[in-house]
Amino acid sequence: MDRKMISAAIAAFSLSALMSTTALAEGKTLTIGITNTINTFDPHMTASVGTDLSLLSHIYPSLVLRAPDMKIVPSLATEWKSVDDLTWRITLRSDATFNDGEKIDAEAVKWNFDRVRDPALNARIKAWFALISDVKVISPTELEIKTSAPYPAMIEQLSMFFLLPPKWAAEHKPATETASGGPYVLSSVKPGESFTLNANPQYWGDKPDFDQVVIRVIPEPASRVAALLAGEVDFVNSIPTTEIQRIKDNGSAQAGAVPSTRTVFIKFNTTKPPLDNRLFRQALNYAVDKEGIVKAIFNDQAEIARCEVMSKTYFGFNPHLKPYPYDPDKAAELLEQAGGAPSEPIEFDVPSGTYLNGGEVVQAVASQLEEIGVKTKIVEMQFSAYMDKYLKTKDLAPLSLLSQAWPTIDADGLLTLFAPGNMYAYWDNADFGKALADGRSTMDKSKRQEAYKKATEVMCDEAPALFLYTQPATFGLSKRITWTPRGDDWVRAFDMKPAN
Repeated sequence: MDRKMISAAIAAFSLSALMSTTALAEGKTLTIGITNTINTFDPHMTASVGTDLSLLSHIYPSLVLRAPDMKIVPSLATEWKSVDDLTWRITLRSDATFNDGEKIDAEAVKWNFDRVRDPALNARIKAWFALISDVKVISPTELEIKTSAPYPAMIEQLSMFFLLPPKWAAEHKPATETASGGPYVLSSVKPGESFTLNANPQYWGDKPDFDQVVIRVIPEPASRVAALLAGEVDFVNSIPTTEIQRIKDNGSAQAGAVPSTRTVFIKFNTTKPPLDNRLFRQALNYAVDKEGIVKAIFNDQAEIARCEVMSKTYFGFNPHLKPYPYDPDKAAELLEQAGGAPSEPIEFDVPSGTYLNGGEVVQAVASQLEEIGVKTKIVEMQFSAYMDKYLKTKDLAPLSLLSQAWPTIDADGLLTLFAPGNMYAYWDNADFGKALADGRSTMDKSKRQEAYKKATEVMCDEAPALFLYTQPATFGLSKRITWTPRGDDWVRAFDMKPAN
C-alpha cells in the first residue's frame, strides 16, 4: 500500500475511533512486530495470512476461526453441516452487527460471497470459492451454500474469509478505508511503520484482553530480535533459528520454534525458457544440497521437503515421496540432455525480508547452481512489488523464491495454487489437473487421499519448483504475555493473553 493510499486511509477513519485512542491510552497495550507492511485493507483482495489477513482479522468478522490448537471453532457461525455432497447449511448467531449498525446476518454474508465471486471485481481470493454455484438466504440466521462439485475443505477455507459491511462498502473504498465488525477498530497508521488498533466498544463478541494493539513493521530479523530484547515489542515471528538460544539466555524474553505448515521452494516460471524444459527443472533439483542448507542455515530445525509443497500436517501429504538427492553429476547429465546451460544468467526474483533466512538460502542456491554452469541474476524487491509482478503483471522471473501455506491444511487448497488455469500456477499440466479434480469430486477421504497421491507424484516428476524445506515457525515473546505456539501464519492479539 503506497503513501497516498495510506494517507487516504487515515483521512477516512471515524472520529469515534480517533477519540477512543485517548480513552484507552492508559489501558493494556500489546505490541506485535511483523515482517512486512500491509498491502491492502480489502480482505477480499489478499491471501497473505501473516500480514494483511492477520491485521484484518482484528477488524472484520469471519464465520469460523482456526484456534491456536489448529481446530476450527465457531465465530459468526454457530453450526455448520454438510447436507449432501453439494450442499452446506450454516447457522449464524443473531446478535452480531457492524459498527455502522448493519446487521451481520445471512443477507450480509451472501453479499460478501457474491462480491468475491463477481468477475468484475476480480477478487484475489475468488479461486477459493470457484466451486460455489449459489448462496441462498433461508432466514436471517441461516444460509445454504450450493457447490458445483464436492468441496470438503470449504469450512476450513472460511477461516480466511472476512466480511465487509455491504452498505458501507458501497460508499467507501475498502482497499484504503476500514469499517469494523470485529474486536478492534483501526485508529491510526504510520505509513510503512505501524498500525494501531483500539478495542471496539461495539463488538458483539468477548471483550478483548488488550485495550490497544500496535502492529509494527520490522522487516529485518535482527531488528525484530533487538526490539524484543529491548522490551519495545511483545511478540515477533520469523526470527533466525540461531537467535533462539541467545534470546533464552538473555532472560528477558522467551523464544522457540515449532514445525510449520509452510514449505519453501524456488518457483519455476515454466512459461519461460529454459524452465519450460522438464529435464532442466529436474537438473536444478539435483544440483542443490537441501541437507546442507538445513544444517548450515537452520541449525537442523527445518525439514527437507519430500519432493512436494505440503508438510506432514496436510491432508493429502504423500509420505511415499522422497527428496531429490544432492547429485551434481546427475544434475550435469540432465542439464546436457536438456540442451545445456543458457549463455546468459537466469533472472532470480527474491522478495526481500519476507522469508526466514531467505537471503542466505538464495545465495546458497545460486552458488550451487553456478557449480553446474547455471548462472543467475538475483533481483531483490519489496514483497508488495513481488506480488504485483506475480499476480498483476503475471511476469515472474524464470526463478523466484517463494513460500506457500494454506490455512485449510488440506491439499485441496495448497495444490490448487498449481492447478491449470490458476493465477498462481505458472505451470499447466493436464494429469495434475485431473488428479486435483478427482480429489474434489468426492467427500470420501480415502478416495481423496488416492487422488492427491497421484497429483503429488506427477508434481514431483514434472518439478514445477525446486523443492527445498519446510520452514520452522520461529517466535519470540516477552514474559508479559502468554501464547500457544502454532505452525501456521496467523498473528492475532486475541490469541494472546496478559501473563498477569
